[in-house]
Amino acid sequence: MEYGICHLSIVPIRSLPEDDSEMVSQLLYGECFKVLERRKKWSRIRVDHDKQEGWVSNKQVTLISEEDYHKTTTTELPKFSADLVSHVCTQNGTLLPILLGSVVSALHLLNHTFEGGTMEGKHPKNTLVDTALLYVNAPYQWGGKTPFGIDSSGLAQMVYKINGYKLNRTAEEQSKQGEPLSFIEESEPGDLAFFDNKEGVIDHVGIILKDNYIVHAHGHVRIDRLDHTGIFNMQEKLYSHQLRVIKKII
Repeated sequence: MEYGICHLSIVPIRSLPEDDSEMVSQLLYGECFKVLERRKKWSRIRVDHDKQEGWVSNKQVTLISEEDYHKTTTTELPKFSADLVSHVCTQNGTLLPILLGSVVSALHLLNHTFEGGTMEGKHPKNTLVDTALLYVNAPYQWGGKTPFGIDSSGLAQMVYKINGYKLNRTAEEQSKQGEPLSFIEESEPGDLAFFDNKEGVIDHVGIILKDNYIVHAHGHVRIDRLDHTGIFNMQEKLYSHQLRVIKKII
């Protein structure tokens, strides 16, 4: 088994080993992974944080030892970049931009240095909302996980991750976590609301705010009203998503 780390700002994880294949997720700077299959130009990986699998270009990642992988992922407390955009300094003195939620606890593996703001450990539930609001107006991007492109489950996952909690990658997988709530009135800011499509498949998630509002990625990360029917888009004066279940994760 081989192991690796992302040494660039963002690396696409694709469904197939092709440049024009669908992007199913992303690696952010400092994220580690296992190599499940290695080819000449591509590797099929499993991300440590959420076990997401897919293909990455070998040119965009760095291999590390099994010892370094296990030390980084099991014994060291993850530390995340807390600024929308910051920089690490590479070994040759150049600056590399990194984004909110990048992992900066394994800099020694890449001979990089970092002096920006960080978050580590588990934070109170109310901090989830503050983190979520940092992503407001980020454009929607299927498979995205950054302030410059993010999907609904990526938003929920990154907000929880930065605050010290693990969520799965897709909305359907996330909906299997946590404790279901019967009514919106039972929810607290930071809980998750899940929504399904006409076929009954859960395909959207948002983070509940106070006073029956929700922040979610739909066109862009936006704040809308939430009620027992679903998400009411205040600009278009219609419901954009049908509520399926509310979950308390923490």
